[in-house]
Amino acid sequence: MRTKHSASSFSLLVATWLLGSSPAWAEDLIDAYQQAYHTDPVLAQARAELSAEIQDKPLARAALLPHVGVGASVGFNTADITGFGNIAINRAYLSDSYSVNITQSVFNGQAWTALKQADSRIQASAAALTYTEQQLALQVAKAYFGVLEAQAQEHVAQKQKSLLESIYKQTEAALKIGTGDIVAVQEAKARMDAAEADVIKASNGVAVAKKQLQRLTHSPVGELEPLGHYKALGPQPDDMQSWVESAVQDQPLMHQAQAQLHTSQQQVQYQQRARWPVVNLQGAAQHELGNPFPGLVINQAGVSLNLSVPLYEGGGISSSVQKAQAQTVASIDHVANVRDEVTLNTQTAFLNLKDSVAQLKAAKETVDSAKISLEGTRKGYEVGTRSIIDLLHTATDYVRAEQDYNVAFYNQVIARVQLKAASGQINMANLEAINALLKKNA
Repeated sequence: MRTKHSASSFSLLVATWLLGSSPAWAEDLIDAYQQAYHTDPVLAQARAELSAEIQDKPLARAALLPHVGVGASVGFNTADITGFGNIAINRAYLSDSYSVNITQSVFNGQAWTALKQADSRIQASAAALTYTEQQLALQVAKAYFGVLEAQAQEHVAQKQKSLLESIYKQTEAALKIGTGDIVAVQEAKARMDAAEADVIKASNGVAVAKKQLQRLTHSPVGELEPLGHYKALGPQPDDMQSWVESAVQDQPLMHQAQAQLHTSQQQVQYQQRARWPVVNLQGAAQHELGNPFPGLVINQAGVSLNLSVPLYEGGGISSSVQKAQAQTVASIDHVANVRDEVTLNTQTAFLNLKDSVAQLKAAKETVDSAKISLEGTRKGYEVGTRSIIDLLHTATDYVRAEQDYNVAFYNQVIARVQLKAASGQINMANLEAINALLKKNA
């Protein structure tokens, strides 16, 4: 069975790659992912959001730690005091006051719940970061091989143009010596013109594919390492249920949804504990100098244990509890929905990978068959047993077979990455394995 990879382990592997210097442009799949990891704004946003969530824990803990404050005041006062024995005081004076206050929470149920909620939010944010990293790896792989596929299709379009040009020249030569006909020449010319348009379309496809990769790497796309011939591989193990079980367990989206559910459940507890008493220990020390009585200085200190119990808050506590309970139900449904989505995505990716093996094999056989058919039709045309229309049809079939083969050739590799991403198990080792299929310095 596959090994689970946490957010920290995946990030550590990526960070190791980032220690090296980044080239001016991506040369292989690992280079492309390095650049994307370093520059992707969505990933940077996820990192910043995690950093912000991490601060929730010390914020929640602050309610349980001592709070210390100091105060000072200077004032000008007037006093007119009578009835204090036989003394009448009427004077103006300056007053100074200095104080220190310390408050320590002794019992605060909501504060403890808030501390647990902070942990759940951090877990949800960490899972979101891991999911973003994995999706970026998938996007880079698709974009990288998208460029290679577009270049391969451009090569096929050029080959088609050359092939149809040679057929067109044959028809012209046959017409000149009186063995051909004008209809065949016009048909061959129309096919050749269409091939020229296909070359332009394929060239534009390469440019678009490079722009898509550049959007991820934020670097110019240079000469990419091509994909060498490889052995098609299906799911390993070849058991859909084991992949689904691992996906439900490992997929970061599941971890995020479950952490959000815990946060909602803790919010119910937080609101319920609003009815609980709050006990604080408070200490205060004060120094006062300056009052209506000359020479009188007051220094005082005290400690008190304070209890507060809410009796009626206008129905606000009950409404808050009911709201939190409804949000918990919604979170439970969200977890179920994510589980269904993860299950379907994994099943689809599993079947697509199995299908890609068969598709690649069939595409290769079709190319071989179409090539033999083209060679046979060309020889038949030369000896007069096949028409130019037959030759054009077989040439078109051969080109279409090569185009389909290119799609299947790159789709098989991408399907491997998609299954890993769907099950939440994609990591740097997977990218390295795919990168090893490239023909270095080819």
